[in-house]
Amino acid sequence: MPVGNIAIMTDDPGWHGARLRAAFHQYGYASNYISLTDCLLVVEPEQLPVCVPGFEDKFPDGVFVRGVPGGSLDEVILYLDVLHALQHLGVMVYNDGRAIERSVDKAMTSFLLRQAGIPTPATWIVRCPMQAKEIAERELRAGHGVVTKPLFGSQGEGLQRLQSIEDLPQLTSSNGVYYMQRFVESSDQSSHDWRVFVIRGKAVAAMRRYGSGWLNNVAQGARCEVAAVSGHLSSLGEAAVNALNMSYGGVDIICNRQGEYSVLEVNSIPAWKGLQSVCGLNIGELLAEDFLAHCRESVSPARVVS
Repeated sequence: MPVGNIAIMTDDPGWHGARLRAAFHQYGYASNYISLTDCLLVVEPEQLPVCVPGFEDKFPDGVFVRGVPGGSLDEVILYLDVLHALQHLGVMVYNDGRAIERSVDKAMTSFLLRQAGIPTPATWIVRCPMQAKEIAERELRAGHGVVTKPLFGSQGEGLQRLQSIEDLPQLTSSNGVYYMQRFVESSDQSSHDWRVFVIRGKAVAAMRRYGSGWLNNVAQGARCEVAAVSGHLSSLGEAAVNALNMSYGGVDIICNRQGEYSVLEVNSIPAWKGLQSVCGLNIGELLAEDFLAHCRESVSPARVVS
């Protein structure tokens, strides 16, 4: 008999879900794949206030979030409300809803990094098309490239690079918002950056990612090689995850041609397939171990419906 049961929140378990399930099984825990789209809040006497499929009579021993579905603003708020409510009721949620909110929103991530004194590229988030054009034109005339990104997105999707004044007509918003970041040239001729994986405040693994173009995301075809977890990489990665108050995270770091390191993004639901392929560690087991330690530390009401 399993010693407990974990809910893995995901719509597409895939490689990562399978690795987590195997890791939990190794520690004696069963696990169910659950979509947040199937969860609901119930304000009714003698009912669990959060309904999680497969856990109708008792809350899971913990919730590991591997994905938050997209949708309308109302839908996304509901998904996050489910995570907030479960945590409020004493269920360990990893990463929790607040951490996901802070990191999935690139504007808030940039703001919190800046407030924590962590180096990050100059960034502007505006609503007005004229303001966006003026900022981009100023940057381009000063010799800086500009990268536009959707506020909510991952794996390098939807990014656009402006390199000259001639590119200005290509400047477009994402759902009415312009998120513009100064482009950082890599420290050598081959475009590259680093992904640092941090668990419970400690950098445990890192890789260098070489892009086939200017994007260095593994999902966009970047080549990975293991990197030493030390110096600026570990300290910046740990500081970034701490600034966003996350249990674990994947931090993207770049070094410019002047030898200055800065944080590009912080991911609260990071993939690790590419990293694991080069670092020799079982990242899923490390995450499961830390997650279960968090579960044991949390105080759960263990409410059961009679």
